[in-house]
Amino acid sequence: MSKPSARSPNPGAARRSAGRLAAVQALYSMEITETGVVEAVDHMRERAEGGPRAGMAQPDLDLATFLINGVNAEEAGLDQLIGAALTRDWTVDRLEAILRAILRAGAFELKDRAQTPTRVAISEYVDVAHAFYSGPEPGLVNAVLDKVARVVRAAEFGKGGA
Repeated sequence: MSKPSARSPNPGAARRSAGRLAAVQALYSMEITETGVVEAVDHMRERAEGGPRAGMAQPDLDLATFLINGVNAEEAGLDQLIGAALTRDWTVDRLEAILRAILRAGAFELKDRAQTPTRVAISEYVDVAHAFYSGPEPGLVNAVLDKVARVVRAAEFGKGGA
């Protein structure tokens, strides 16, 4: 039996990445179809039980469920954090629904999942944005989540979070 190479992917990390994507998809679906959180989580779990899709890892359903429930419970506060990080010309309501879902999930994970390193969380949601956008949107996700992180994880950035 050969040893795994140093470059072999981390299956746990791949599952967490897939879980974040599944959560964003569920949050988007909830907004577009006005589906409730229980129904959205059940639907996400049913889809995941169907097996891996297009070579993706099986999603971490516990992480995805945590994100969906957290965003649902704290949406107004998350929107305030995100809104404060946007430029004056933009509001959360002006963002596309999928971009709102990405930013809300990212902001919630930064705020309430301390075991995820800040740079990992931001990078993960930038990657999710790349799954949906080829324009400037991933850069917007990066900038907004960086500003959110400086508020909710101010101690990591030194005095006053600036």
